[in-house]
Amino acid sequence: MATQVAPVRGMHCAACVGKVERALTGLAGVERATVNLATEQATVAFDPERTSFDALQAAVAAAGYELVRLAPDAAPGAALDAERSAREAEQRYQKIKFVVGAVLSAPVLLGGMSHILPWVPPALQNPWLLLILTTPVQFWVGGQFHRGFLHDLRYRSASMSTLVSVGTSAAYFFSVAVTLWPHVFPAHGVTYYDVSAVVITLVVLGRWLEARARGRTSEAIRRLVSLAPRTARVVRAGAEVDVPTAEVRVGDFVRIRPGERIPVDGVVTEGASTIDESMLTGESLPVEKTPESKVFAGTVNRTGSFIFRAARVGSETALARIVTLVAEAQGSRAPIQRLADRVAAVFVPIVLGIAALTFVAWWVFGPEPAGLFALTNAVAVLVIACPCAMGLATPTAIMVATGRGAERGILVRSAAALELLERVDTVVFDKTGTLTVGRPAVTDVIALPPMSEDDVVALAAAAEQGSEHPLGEAIVACAKERGLALPPIAEFTTVPGQGIDAMAPDGRVLLGNQTLMDARGLDVGTLVPRAQALAAEGKTAVYLALGGRALGLLAAADLLKPEAPAAVAALKRRGLAVLVLTGDARPTAEAVARRAGVDRVLAEILPEDKAREVTKLKAQGHRVAMVGDGFNDAPALAQADVGIAMGSGTDVAIEAADVTLVRGDLRGVVGAIDLSRRTISVIKQNLVWAFGYNVVLIPVAAGVLYPLWGVLLSPILAGAAMAFSSVSVVTNSLRLKRWKDEASADTASAESLGGAGGSSMAIDPVCKMTVEPARAAAQSTYRGQTYYFCAVSCKQAFDKEPEKYSR
Repeated sequence: MATQVAPVRGMHCAACVGKVERALTGLAGVERATVNLATEQATVAFDPERTSFDALQAAVAAAGYELVRLAPDAAPGAALDAERSAREAEQRYQKIKFVVGAVLSAPVLLGGMSHILPWVPPALQNPWLLLILTTPVQFWVGGQFHRGFLHDLRYRSASMSTLVSVGTSAAYFFSVAVTLWPHVFPAHGVTYYDVSAVVITLVVLGRWLEARARGRTSEAIRRLVSLAPRTARVVRAGAEVDVPTAEVRVGDFVRIRPGERIPVDGVVTEGASTIDESMLTGESLPVEKTPESKVFAGTVNRTGSFIFRAARVGSETALARIVTLVAEAQGSRAPIQRLADRVAAVFVPIVLGIAALTFVAWWVFGPEPAGLFALTNAVAVLVIACPCAMGLATPTAIMVATGRGAERGILVRSAAALELLERVDTVVFDKTGTLTVGRPAVTDVIALPPMSEDDVVALAAAAEQGSEHPLGEAIVACAKERGLALPPIAEFTTVPGQGIDAMAPDGRVLLGNQTLMDARGLDVGTLVPRAQALAAEGKTAVYLALGGRALGLLAAADLLKPEAPAAVAALKRRGLAVLVLTGDARPTAEAVARRAGVDRVLAEILPEDKAREVTKLKAQGHRVAMVGDGFNDAPALAQADVGIAMGSGTDVAIEAADVTLVRGDLRGVVGAIDLSRRTISVIKQNLVWAFGYNVVLIPVAAGVLYPLWGVLLSPILAGAAMAFSSVSVVTNSLRLKRWKDEASADTASAESLGGAGGSSMAIDPVCKMTVEPARAAAQSTYRGQTYYFCAVSCKQAFDKEPEKYSR
């Protein structure tokens, strides 16, 4: 089964979306097809052996639209550049149309209001002049609607263009008839040129504003793509040469200087530095990098210069995979959109029917002049109906939310996952590597006189130097942190399941559990109570003996992540139940859970049984989010309603998850839930507005209030309301760009531009990242204003085209 994402040209409303989807799903071999009005893209899953992309294009063309084939090797940046260019061209086109329409419509509007504005010049009351001014608006400014109407006629369908074209054409051609044959309408020869011209101009204004707003919904993914520099400095044949980033190959050595962005993923081989990874992870503090450290494309080198070996290039880099994931999420559809889709499928025909009934009712039962009342009210019904708002209510919010989440280190795989996360009532955490750091560390050292703690650590670390056991590595790390000199050790032997046996200058060293000590006849009775107390806290205790005498005790534990208690407390405040699911022994699991603030523990669960435990929770009526990071968590992540993988975990876990937390910070779980709840709230607001707008105003436009209060809705006001309805939905969705999660508290001041502390920050005009001027990689002055940059490459791009980026 192949999945193809391709742009669709010619869509303008929710009805168009339904027609394209039906055309695609009607093909043999197509499993599913999702069309997104906000991104103007179709995602099609099909069997290449039963159908082809050419067949998909033909089906879409038969429905009256165009499915565009993208080059198979097109980079995400190239596709986004093409999309941005198309958006900008659309905005310019609609702006020019609006300006021309406004200039020509203003005098027409005055002429149409001469009966209430006595100061209107007689020339503007001349119907022939109004005809001359209105005709370009009707047929050039509004040509896109008439072409859409003819297109709908050809394919026996209907869309918003049908409503606008029929309504304005009725007003225009009635006015032309009055102008050409005034003797036919002796008593009521009123023209409606103002209705035709102003309605078209307002609808074009709405499209222009909508195009601008929709362009802003995809800013996040464009910023992500722009993080990767265009060129890389590669070391080849002993010389450093600049090559396009696309030509960097795995195994190439790349030189990075201060202030430069890293072009591809790799491993440091020479030098050291600190790197700002905030653009990928949201972490504000720079990360130290030394030989063997991993570096990632799009991050910014701060201080030192280093060379790294390219490990992942092109579409395999972490940045490229994030861009792909975000793009797929933005193109997906949330289940909450289904109601709007069902309504949109029949919306335009219903509106045409209501308009026809309105005309007939006013013609038969309306007061004189009944014909004019019938015409104006029918036109008002046609132009006030807006299927666009329904089509944009969900996808615009999803686009903004997934983009904002990616900027904060929360990667959502699909719109459905975002919606399901809002309904979750139970969060299940894996223990090792999720609630805890994932590696043991020495927590307690107990020394028997005359030994000191440092003596015990040094001797134990000397014995463990050759060990690869995690506990041994923790002891060696503890000695290094304390700066201890290690005594020489010989004859290192591992005793399976018990510990190690080694020879020191002062005698034989034993390091291990009580079983080892008992087997060698050593008395550790004075240390046993302390070891048992440590075990009750979930710690692993090892005894140390030298020359047949016990010297002390060391305890190690997989430490709780510092943010875990705060994250658990935040989840509880949101009304969520929190559990720990682990294969560890119950005492250890309960000790960790107590420190984290978790009340319920499912311990000693085998890896293959974790998914079964999640299934049990779902069978009890819970909606479960599973948080894990390991290979053995993948089945449980897939089984949960929503799987959340820590970005520091395995690729298998990440692939099985619906949400990935790039930073591996547990507060990201809270952030993901908050983002979901905020997004669904915005979507519901959008849908209430989209449905409420049409449900309330279409009857008003039809004249239902006239018998009670004598209220009628002018077609001009109806056109204005329709023009701004979809703009209001998109604008409401854009509020999600200001969303911040709890984990961003440490960076809130950096992002609060214009607020408290905001005066000390700046925005890189090229990539739109937040920059502290004192730590900026570079700066430029243009027309008296200073601009600060997060990387030298951004400054170079700005200096080439300052006018473009300073607007």
